[in-house]
Amino acid sequence: MCQSKVTSLFILVIAAALIAGVAGAQASNARNNNGSNSRGNDKASRPAASPAPVVVPTDPEYIIGPDDVLTVNVWKEPDLSRSAPVRPDGKITLPLIGDIEASGATPIRLQAKIEKGLAEFISKPSVTVIVQEARSHRFNIIGEVQRPGTYAISGPMTLLDAIALAGGFREWAKSNNIYILRPGPKGQQRIPVNYKEIIKGKAADIPLKIRDTVVVP
Repeated sequence: MCQSKVTSLFILVIAAALIAGVAGAQASNARNNNGSNSRGNDKASRPAASPAPVVVPTDPEYIIGPDDVLTVNVWKEPDLSRSAPVRPDGKITLPLIGDIEASGATPIRLQAKIEKGLAEFISKPSVTVIVQEARSHRFNIIGEVQRPGTYAISGPMTLLDAIALAGGFREWAKSNNIYILRPGPKGQQRIPVNYKEIIKGKAADIPLKIRDTVVVP
């Protein structure tokens, strides 16, 4: 074979090797990219983990009232455990013991009352009472305020706190003629309030109670 033919053949062999190398590298990159995309798609398709629920412990000094919703758990007695709304008469209804007064009691005191009632039917009952929904600790504010409505009482609250929470007065509010409607054992009590005297320091601010209604004419 002449020298020119050998040289040409050698060049062809080198070129073929280079082409094969480039093709292999491209195929490898394509496989890697597909794998990465596949893993990325898998991650994207997986739903995000749900956050753990926040459990708010019951205040042991909380006074249960009408409209509250309680969770009553009886240890090892699932048929006796349930969610129990407090009726307007202040009572809840439970299996075996029937109606029991809940309004006015703390969760711990109510636990003891339920355990005493169940002791006639089961041996050494262990009861836990949790306030699932605190609906009774509220007050109302109506009339000439920016945001009339029902608000929760989460701690000590006064008339001035209530007005601030409701966004203050509207333009034509009669701040000298405010009054509070307060339920009582002898019926509804009407408490007149002079807002201007309070903010001037000439009259004491009035603490609100559960289920008060502030009226701003």
